[in-house]
Amino acid sequence: MSRRGLLFILSGPSGVGKGTVRKALFEKEGNELKYSVSMTTRNMRDGEVDGVDYFFRSREEFERLIEEGKMLEHAEYVGNYYGTPLDYVNQTLDQGYDVFLEIEVQGAMKVKEKVPNGIFIFLTPPDLGELKARIIGRGTDEMSVIEERMEVAKQEIEMMSHYDYAVVNDKIELAVERIEHIIESEHLKVSNVLAHYKEMMKEW
Repeated sequence: MSRRGLLFILSGPSGVGKGTVRKALFEKEGNELKYSVSMTTRNMRDGEVDGVDYFFRSREEFERLIEEGKMLEHAEYVGNYYGTPLDYVNQTLDQGYDVFLEIEVQGAMKVKEKVPNGIFIFLTPPDLGELKARIIGRGTDEMSVIEERMEVAKQEIEMMSHYDYAVVNDKIELAVERIEHIIESEHLKVSNVLAHYKEMMKEW
């Protein structure tokens, strides 16, 4: 009997660098995490690839999947849907692999309702000024949208208390190291290994 994998959820305010940190984590040698690609109805940005960065779908198709119960979570953020396809996550965990989600805060709270034993990591900016500079630096949003994102970010930071860990994204490589330490420590928790040893004892 192989141990079921652990579900790690990384989220934080828009512009904090979730995607950048996740990519850096997955590019490290020896990484065995399985990334659960999120689905969205927003437009594809330059350099993004469908099925790699996100599954880009129409609003109609996304709503059909919601109705069919095929989303682990979904949320509407600044006029677009974001969500996590359910089947892939369960199949991968059952195979013994750890699954890593990178999602918005609203979505993370919905996952917490369904999977309370997931490991929730909140990626924080060094400060709000730096966060605003990062959003502006993208060059993808109008100033009105940027201001809206900042207001939402303040509300999201207040929700940090619902998470297990907080990781400051001051430098990408340091943020990645902190997340790696979290993953390692979670695998050493008695609560995450006890069932495996109980099964092993039954075989003797």
